[in-house]
Amino acid sequence: MSTVQSSEKKLRGGYYTPAAVAKWLAKWAIRSSSDRVLEPSCGDGVFLECASSALDSLRKRGSKLQRQIVGIELIPDEASAAKQRAVATSEVISGDFFAWLEQHGSGERFDAVIGNPPFIRYQNFPEPARTLAMDFMQSQGLRPNRLTNIWVPFVVAGISLLKEDGRLAMVVPAELLQVTYAGQLRQYLSDSFKRITIYACNEMFFPNAEQEVVLLLAEGKLGNADPRNKCDISLVETASVAQLLRRNARSQTRKARPKFLQHESEKWLKYFLDAEEIDFMRALREHTAIGPLSAHCTVDVGVVTGKNDFFVLDQQQLTEYEAHDYVVPLVGRSAQLAGTLLKPGEFRRMADDGKRVWLLHLTGHAPAGFTRGLRQWIAAGEADGVHRGYKCSIRTPWYQVPSVWEPDCFIFRQIYDFPRVVVNKAKATSTDTIHRVRCASNPERIASNIYTHLTAASAEIEGRSYGGGVLELEPTEAERVLVPRTLNGAMPIAEADQLVRAGRLDQVLEHNDNVVLRESLGLSKGECAMLKRIWVKMRDRRKSRRRA
Repeated sequence: MSTVQSSEKKLRGGYYTPAAVAKWLAKWAIRSSSDRVLEPSCGDGVFLECASSALDSLRKRGSKLQRQIVGIELIPDEASAAKQRAVATSEVISGDFFAWLEQHGSGERFDAVIGNPPFIRYQNFPEPARTLAMDFMQSQGLRPNRLTNIWVPFVVAGISLLKEDGRLAMVVPAELLQVTYAGQLRQYLSDSFKRITIYACNEMFFPNAEQEVVLLLAEGKLGNADPRNKCDISLVETASVAQLLRRNARSQTRKARPKFLQHESEKWLKYFLDAEEIDFMRALREHTAIGPLSAHCTVDVGVVTGKNDFFVLDQQQLTEYEAHDYVVPLVGRSAQLAGTLLKPGEFRRMADDGKRVWLLHLTGHAPAGFTRGLRQWIAAGEADGVHRGYKCSIRTPWYQVPSVWEPDCFIFRQIYDFPRVVVNKAKATSTDTIHRVRCASNPERIASNIYTHLTAASAEIEGRSYGGGVLELEPTEAERVLVPRTLNGAMPIAEADQLVRAGRLDQVLEHNDNVVLRESLGLSKGECAMLKRIWVKMRDRRKSRRRA
């Protein structure tokens, strides 16, 4: 696939399910030769073909039913391909699924809904389909917003079209387990089915995509969604797609041990833990001596310049454009934060080495006072069209970057190992690749108490991973990670800084576990070991998805 074709497919969510996976899902979902089957976004028809094969395997004699399989596809070329692939018992409708739902959905019900809904961001989904999709979600009691990816209303609509005791089998993003906007869907699913089994695979289903996916198998559809329903939800993890396909989905869903979560407030990432570990993490959140990071500080995004190539300068540019009086120190990459402290001398060395560590900050400066060199730089930016970029175009004047302030600490947005917090001694700010932290008390004490396996384990659960091996924490997620409410006894931040720079983070964590978690909070040695085990399990799982 060319780069252009790949980008177009990514834009419209067009990563198609391997036939073997579609066949496996169809075989699980379809139980009777008389089942009616819906594929709400049928693409080129692979699921329709597999559904037909599953039905044929169940037929012994008798005539085939008309419109037994219904597929709907928005892209005309794909609908044409699906029609060529479809059998006589299938109907392929070329058009928008949500328009069809509005016109015909009230009279249609199916025994099985299968497929791979499009993974498209809200802003990229065309009108009027987007409004119809969001309106339908609202009609089902959900509250969509501009973060809602379009796969979500496809799943909700699929559930609504199932007969009582029907089955849903879909390929969906792993976002189902972890993002906040999917919390309502998690609740809706658990209210609507007797049992849900999620299959996760350490091998990427779509090698050419960055998207990590899971297989969602939901059975025992209730007549009406019931918040009192005690849905059994299980997660099954396999090392490879081939290993998954060798499993019997029907027997596996009966064997998996159920676990229970509060779906609106807890991410389904916890299903990668066993029941004891889930209960333990829940108990820690309710522990009176443990609280969220927000008890000590607030976390905010870094500076959004609109064009870093223009606004972030190196020492040579600073001199060339006479901008020394118009810049503030800046951290632009997590690699520039090697320890637990950012010291003034360290920042000066980065500047002397030619790193781009100066942020052009013109707020509060009158243009009449600009140096000639600075005027030349602004004119060069306008000649390059920097002022026409979205973020710059909505500012007056375009070159004044907002929200430039000096944080007490930095916290990594993208995490490969531990969610490191770095105390800011260099009076620097950061770009939006690194979050900024304001502390309610001594920043060094707060930062040092974060370096425990308690924070490490809870960060893996609160954050999200998109398949590249990186844990990402948004500000609200970072504020939810667990820390001691009372700051006691942690290793001094300067000592921790030396160890972290030497690659000995484990020594900092072990020391703080003993002093902060065991001596101060009263956790046992076994409980501290469980926190480390949870962290390692979740960390290693996401790292296994890193591209070679």
